[in-house]
Amino acid sequence: MANYTTIDLAVENGLAHISLNRPDIRNAFNEVMINEITDAFRTVGAMESVRVILLKGTGKAFCAGADLNWMRDVSRYSYDQNYAESYRLSDCFFAIYNSPKPTIAIVHGAAIGGANGLLAACDIAICEKDTVFSLSEVKIGIVPACISPYIIKRVGEYGARELMLTGRRIKGYEAESYRLVNKSLPADEMDAYINEMVGSLLTSGPDAITQCKTLIDKVVNHLSMTDALEYTARMIAEIRSSKEGQEGMAAFLEKRKPNWIAE
Repeated sequence: MANYTTIDLAVENGLAHISLNRPDIRNAFNEVMINEITDAFRTVGAMESVRVILLKGTGKAFCAGADLNWMRDVSRYSYDQNYAESYRLSDCFFAIYNSPKPTIAIVHGAAIGGANGLLAACDIAICEKDTVFSLSEVKIGIVPACISPYIIKRVGEYGARELMLTGRRIKGYEAESYRLVNKSLPADEMDAYINEMVGSLLTSGPDAITQCKTLIDKVVNHLSMTDALEYTARMIAEIRSSKEGQEGMAAFLEKRKPNWIAE
C-alpha cells in the first residue's frame, strides 16, 4: 500500500481504518488529501481481506472542510484548472460511494462544507450528538456542487434546499432528523454501537453485500421499473446458484453458521 502523508490507513481483522490525519487544522482537505482518500478507498475496496471500511478523523474534528491555503490557490486558478481540481474532488466522493465494500463514516467534532460529502457518500454515517454540521459554501459565495449528489440522496430535495441555501449550523440529533446521518449518539455510546454495526456486517455474506450495493445503485440510479423487472430476477437467480449463495442457504437449512463467519 502507498505511504500516505495526510491520512492513515490500517487493515486488520477484515476492517480497513482510513483516518484523516491533519489534526492541527482539523483535518481540512487539500489536493493531496483528496488524492490520497481516493486512492485509499479504491485500494482497500479491491482487497479480498477487507470486509468493512471505516472513515474517521483524528484529533478534535472529523473534517473542517477545505484547507484555507488550498482555497487561496484555487481562487487564482483558470477555469480549466478549476475544473480539473473540482473533478478530482468529485471523483473522491464517487470512489467512496462506489466502493464494493460497506463503508461507515464515524463523525465527531465538526463536519463543515465538503466534509459532508465524505460522510454522505458512505453507506452509513454515525456521529457524536454534539458534532456541528454546516453546508456553509453559500456563506463565501460558492455552492456545494461536488457534494450535492450525495447530500440530496441522503436528505431529499427540500431538506437539501434548506441546508444548502441557509448554510446554517446544526448538531447531531438534528442531522439525524434530516437523515444526513443514520444515527447520532452520546460520545460514550459510539464504540458499542459501531462494534455492533460492524458485527452485523461481518456476519453477512461478503459477495452478497457487494452485490446488494450494486443492486441498490442499479435500481436507484440506472433502471426504470420495467428494466428492473428482468435485472432483479436475473440477479437473484445468479446469486442463488453461486458458491456463496449455496453455502448460505445450506447453512440456514442445516441450522449452522456459514463459512464466512469466524468461529
